[in-house]
Amino acid sequence: MYQAEVVWKNDSDKFTLGRYSRAHLWRFDGGVEVQASASPQVVPLPFSTERAVDPEEAFVAALSSCHMLWFLSLAAKRGFLVESYLDRAIGELGKDEEGRTYIARVTLHPEVCFNGPLAPAVDDVKALHEAAHGQCFIANSVKTEVLCNPRLQSTLIRPVSSPS
Repeated sequence: MYQAEVVWKNDSDKFTLGRYSRAHLWRFDGGVEVQASASPQVVPLPFSTERAVDPEEAFVAALSSCHMLWFLSLAAKRGFLVESYLDRAIGELGKDEEGRTYIARVTLHPEVCFNGPLAPAVDDVKALHEAAHGQCFIANSVKTEVLCNPRLQSTLIRPVSSPS
């Protein structure tokens, strides 16, 4: 079971007019707290907060993070040493058949740097991304199209230097 606590308190006497803050707090196990808000793209400032995480960003980050964690696990099992992983994931809104707005597509753009004596081929990296996508709990839970476009041409492999 996974839990999150979402805390919001009214700060306005104009609530019924829609003039209230959308800023709120997310609390997670282990004591982590995250400032959250509606997206300024959805709710104009000052009723949203630019510096806070919005649900749409969190959704994109959750997909990216889940994919990365599976990728790392699968790479480790194959004996590939991952030195770094960077993803600049992008979420795009769309309309469903009933005209409701939803996050229609999330495209992951992972860049992975490997190190060590066992260097993965480009096909190995592609297969790891495909397997990670198939294992990701979040991707398996949503109707959003999730694409993975890894920067394979920039996949870096650094050989372990031999002792002199």
